[in-house]
Order: sequence, then C-alpha cells, then structure tokens
Amino acid sequence: MPDTNKVIRETDADALHLAKALLRTARYGALAVLDSQSGRPLASRVAVATDIDGAPVVLVSALSSHTPALLANGRSSLLLGEPGKGDPLAYPRITLLCSARQVGHSDPDYERLRRRYLNRHPKARLYVDLGDFTFFRFDLEGANLNGGFGKAFVLTRDDLISAHAANADIAAVEQSALDHMNSDHSDAIALYAKHFAGAKAGDRTKGRTWRMSGIDAEGFDLIADDDVASRVFFDAPIQGAGDIHRVLAEMAKQACQQHAASCNANQAETGSFNKV
Repeated sequence: MPDTNKVIRETDADALHLAKALLRTARYGALAVLDSQSGRPLASRVAVATDIDGAPVVLVSALSSHTPALLANGRSSLLLGEPGKGDPLAYPRITLLCSARQVGHSDPDYERLRRRYLNRHPKARLYVDLGDFTFFRFDLEGANLNGGFGKAFVLTRDDLISAHAANADIAAVEQSALDHMNSDHSDAIALYAKHFAGAKAGDRTKGRTWRMSGIDAEGFDLIADDDVASRVFFDAPIQGAGDIHRVLAEMAKQACQQHAASCNANQAETGSFNKV
C-alpha cells in the first residue's frame, strides 16, 4: 500500500481558504449516518447552512430516516462540494467528521440557527415551524479535504471553525445589517459579487440578483437567485459589530476603483457608496 504520509499534503493557507469556502458556500450535501435499526451506513441529501462560526446546520423532518439515526447516535459525516461540467472528481470537496446535536425551540442557539438557515434557504419558511421539523448543528471534529487530483489534506476542527470572540457581538446585529444591505445597498452587493466573487464564480455573476445572506468575523456570504453561493473573505478578521460598516464601505470603494463604469452608473441612480 502507498505511504499515506506522502499522499497527504501539509496544510497551508490555500487549503484552509478552500475548505472554509466550501463550508460557507454549501447549499446542500450528502449526510451519512448509522441507521438506528440495522446499524448500516445511511446517506441522504440535505440542505445545509452554517452557524456564525462555520458549523453546519441542517433542518430535518422526523419522518426522515436520518432523524432517528442522529438522535440515537450523533456520529455522522457531511460531504460538501458541488461539481461542475466534466469530470466530477476534478472538483474540490470536503468530508466533515461531525457530532450532531439537536437544537430545539428552548435551546439558546435556536433563534440564531433558524434565522441563519432561512437567510440561506428562504423557501424553508413554508415548513420550518411545522411540528415534525427540527434543527441539528454539526459540531466539527475534523475533515478530509480533496482539492482535486493529488491535493489531499487532513484538517482539524480548529482549521475550520471561526472561533472569534467578535462573532457573538456580530450575531446580535447581523440581521439588521443584512436587511440594511439587501434593502438599501443592492448596488454595492452586486459590486462585491462582481469584484470579489467574480474571479471565482466566472459567468455565474452575470444577470443574477445577489443578496447578502450572512456576516461573521471572517467575511460574508452572497447568494444569487437562491441557487448560487459565493464567499467573500475580509483581509483580516473584524473585531466586532462596529467594524462592519467601515469594512464594507472600504471594500465598496476598493471595488469601485476597478469597476469605475459600474460605480458611476450605480452612484447616479442610488447615491454614493460612501453611505454603505
């Protein structure tokens, strides 16, 4: 057998960036659990969002076979990463090793998880409050990252979780900041998508309506037409809610310098980006 030490690459900044991007942009994934009756592996497709620290969040029905499995044994894994055209194995993906925890209505984390999940999956409002649906938060224990052929990494929990003290402060104002940006600064959001996500998303940015679906200490999430997601990282983690306005305004100005035509048109219609 080959020496796995020679196959697994040393974790570097690019690997961490890719892993966190896969985690934050996932709209769905393959959830693997142990069947509560037979003990056999059971895999299901689930819609995925993230808590503010990056931990995956899933909304499940009691009618689904994976729900009793998770209640009986929280050990599970999530495979994230969407293939494109051509060979699906050429695209990056990550398998998360998790311990799932049910989050009920009385849990102090419930409202935050519900809010962030619905920001990512707004159509879930139709059933999120039905009695047989419940949230699970997947606490990460490690991960296997495959960045493409010959790019294998073994990651730890600390590699993936954004354990910044500022997240609690940001969570308290996150929804008001999102509502403000999406209602009053759609022009700036489109510019963020074009400048910061465009190189990664390619033609996906064209002709789509982008909105901001989450903010945390390390960056923010964009989603277009509820089917394409992009992650924009800050140059450095912000220190609290008070930094959100400043950093977003600076990023808008930075993007304007590269896309003057778009800025001039938007400023003429909606006013200066200085108001971000």
